[in-house]
Amino acid sequence: MANPLYQPDATEEPILGLASVSILQAAPLGRLSFRGRKAAQDTAAKALGFDLPQKPLSAAEGVDKAALWLGPDEWLLLTAEDGAEALQTAMADTIGNAPHALVDISHRQDALIVTGDRAEWLLNSGIPIDLDRSAFPVGMVTRTLFHKAPVMLWRIGDDSFVIEAWGTFMGYVAGLLEEAATELTAA
Repeated sequence: MANPLYQPDATEEPILGLASVSILQAAPLGRLSFRGRKAAQDTAAKALGFDLPQKPLSAAEGVDKAALWLGPDEWLLLTAEDGAEALQTAMADTIGNAPHALVDISHRQDALIVTGDRAEWLLNSGIPIDLDRSAFPVGMVTRTLFHKAPVMLWRIGDDSFVIEAWGTFMGYVAGLLEEAATELTAA
């Protein structure tokens, strides 16, 4: 189920490229923070082209968009980098006067793509939750901490994860992942 929205940034070198795990900087995306009650949620679905996920820790995807459940009335909406403004306008027009908050946060966050048969192990070096597929299946998304940095983690494939963090924390997160990976290369 690798999500087509998350692609490696072709302008960046891989952060880590081992046979068992890789870390790539994701290409920029459009990101919107959406909060709203039932009336706003129902009409937002029309602009998205699919229903917002209502199940905790889940995601919903369309052809070129995704919605990640972050709370009972909160979602992270993803689209192509050049699609954020159009999505924001379409949602605002569709939702109308129903109380809601819709904010473009594209500039705030970055993402890393972590893949490979040791991806779970590497992420567990700083994330204190069970990432085994039986406990954290494909499609599951959660807010958590990576060491001391707040992150959002989404499992997009059997051995593929996306870790989103504020840009100011991304160097910290990437550096600690690289440091933990040195154990994989120790003979």
